[in-house]
Amino acid sequence: MKRFWPKLHLTSRTGDEKSLGASSSPEEIYKALAPRMMAVCLRYMDNREDAEDVLQEGFITLFNKLDSYQGTGSFEGWARKIFVNTALMHLRKTDALAMSDEIEQAHGLFTEEATPVQKIGYKELIRLIESLPADARTVFNMYVVEGYSHKEIAEQLGCTEATSRSKLQRARLRLQEMISENS
Repeated sequence: MKRFWPKLHLTSRTGDEKSLGASSSPEEIYKALAPRMMAVCLRYMDNREDAEDVLQEGFITLFNKLDSYQGTGSFEGWARKIFVNTALMHLRKTDALAMSDEIEQAHGLFTEEATPVQKIGYKELIRLIESLPADARTVFNMYVVEGYSHKEIAEQLGCTEATSRSKLQRARLRLQEMISENS
């Protein structure tokens, strides 16, 4: 029996819209989404092999839950949440998100004035973000890249909002240090 998929619209970076629908195969959906979702997975994982595992697990989840997509909002945004959640589950399984720092340990991390960050290339910035510890990188990606609130991050990671803010501040400070060292 042929499975019928909901009508899906994907917009390319150039603004071209591609429609996937009842005649679309899982392979077509995979080809349309894989490059973008791999970029999401790479932002959360320490290495390409783990990112590929998360990508595969994410597509399994996506295809199993495809019937639940109601067509409201962006399909790519809906899919992105699946891949972010899959990456977070993977990090939890490997205990990479040991978020046990107390707020007292974070004392002195917050500064009144932001340190000016010099311009660096995109690829260099991505390399620096990838070199952050897993917990700091995860919070940084969720807040800065994905647009989650500290409340949502705390719920997803099972920590307090204060811990989320502390990890974000620590990631920002470490990035500033690395940028200064490289300039």
